[in-house]
Amino acid sequence: MTDTLTALVLGRVADHARPLFTFYDEGTGERTELSAATLGNWAAKIANYLRDEIGLVPGDEVRVDLPEHWQSAAVLLGAWWAGAHVLVDDADGDARVVFTSRDRLDAHDADEIVVVPLDPFAMGSRELPIGVNDFGESVRAHGDQYRPSGTGRLALNDLSTETLAATESTARQGDRIVSTLPWNTAETIAANVVAPLLHGASLVWVRGADAERVAAIAAMEKATAVHSGE
Repeated sequence: MTDTLTALVLGRVADHARPLFTFYDEGTGERTELSAATLGNWAAKIANYLRDEIGLVPGDEVRVDLPEHWQSAAVLLGAWWAGAHVLVDDADGDARVVFTSRDRLDAHDADEIVVVPLDPFAMGSRELPIGVNDFGESVRAHGDQYRPSGTGRLALNDLSTETLAATESTARQGDRIVSTLPWNTAETIAANVVAPLLHGASLVWVRGADAERVAAIAAMEKATAVHSGE
């Protein structure tokens, strides 16, 4: 396959000015809405960073150790746009770079580690250990356009690019889905994020809300479906 997953996702978007990914965190009060254009710009910056600073080529491994967040979605899309093989959970591999949160730093020993702040504005992280890169400083300076050069055989753990691209979903073009379903393993990332986006839906992901609040968010966001584990 020559198309990256990110190119396939963005290619299914009918209107790049409309929301593609919206993130709610009821614990912090955050609501961040990203159009396809904005999320694509973040993904391009990350892909440019991986290619130009890390020297990544399609098929190289990138480890992503992050919770569900809009910045995590941007990191995944950026890595795939660069043609990377993304590793999550305890998947074995020799990653060229690790994207992680500050509280997970001690779990990683890699030459290149990027701390992702997981805040609404992707602000920098202060007082990081020597040799650890700040997401804002590392990524923001790069261009928001990207021309991919291909993709590796594997995209996510042992899942190939072709397998992920063929993931089935009940979502359809133009759907707006409110979801509380997790996406912190290869299988849940594939089913709960990649699949709906590949089928042309936009995603509203909600953390920490009870059923009544989820229903209120769905009404406010004019959702066509609610995906919940309850």
